Amino acid sequence: MTATVTTDPEVDKSTSTGTSSRGTGGARGRLPRIPDRIRRGGLPYLLLLPAVLLELLIHIIPMAIGIVMSFRQLTQFFINNWGAAPWTGLDNYSIAVDFDAPIGEALLHSFLVTCVFTFFSVGLAWLFGVTAAILLQENFRGRGFLRAVFLVPYALPVYAAVITWAFMFQRDNGLINHVLHDQLGITDEPSFWLIGDNSIYTLIIVSVWKGWPFAFLMLMAGLQNIPRELYEAASIDGAGIWQQIRRITLPSLRPVNQVLVLVLFLWTFNDFNTPYVLFGKSAPESADLISIHIYQSSFVTWNFGTGSAMSVLLLLFLLVVTAVYLFLSSRGRKGSDV
Repeated sequence: MTATVTTDPEVDKSTSTGTSSRGTGGARGRLPRIPDRIRRGGLPYLLLLPAVLLELLIHIIPMAIGIVMSFRQLTQFFINNWGAAPWTGLDNYSIAVDFDAPIGEALLHSFLVTCVFTFFSVGLAWLFGVTAAILLQENFRGRGFLRAVFLVPYALPVYAAVITWAFMFQRDNGLINHVLHDQLGITDEPSFWLIGDNSIYTLIIVSVWKGWPFAFLMLMAGLQNIPRELYEAASIDGAGIWQQIRRITLPSLRPVNQVLVLVLFLWTFNDFNTPYVLFGKSAPESADLISIHIYQSSFVTWNFGTGSAMSVLLLLFLLVVTAVYLFLSSRGRKGSDV
């Protein structure tokens, strides 16, 4: 027996048509789910949100509050309610830049000391960094060990390293005087390194020691991008080591040096941890950096308005120097490309 199945063409047609129309209409009218929209369009901003919030809380909002404080006569009498401090306008700035008055004269002296300190610290850190980077480009036994040892000052915590240096520079029982006076006999008597005129040398030594490994790391990475064929061709043409460094190495490192010098300048000019750990709240006159001077003006004399004005002036100075440096660097780069 054969079973025969009959189907109604109209019913089948309507059923198939209805199903297809529902499927087409559903696909056409269905909107992308919200997670899909976030993943495609909003995910980058969502990932940046924590960094933006931290930047606002740590830098932008305190900087804005400091700028507002610089226009007020904020002293110890208004600590509980600093919003009630009298509005003084530009009086704090006038006091800070009045170089004939004691406050302005002390600020100018601190600024000049900071310029000298930054010049020698950045210059010596770059010199040591580029020298070590060039010397460690050649393959020899123990090169990896030396690279690791040279990066130790950069890896150590700043406070632990500076405290160790402070103990080494002690007059009576420090290692520096023990070597210079007791062992080598170079000095007639143990020297004062943490007070007096020698304190600026102490500050520069510690700053260079903890800053040059960063320059070494950056320059060593930049040297990896210089083709070895350039040195081989220069050697065949009779160029010596100094000529290769002058004609190949330094010009090739120019983009790295432009960023490196700017970063070192900003870090060194704003350095607060090193002088504070070495000398405490009151740095010697010869090592009175502007960062520690602003701290003293704000938290020692309790004149937060004047200290805030000094901070804003320092910010403006660094912005101007950075803008000029970037402008000159871009012009030099365009000139070399032409």
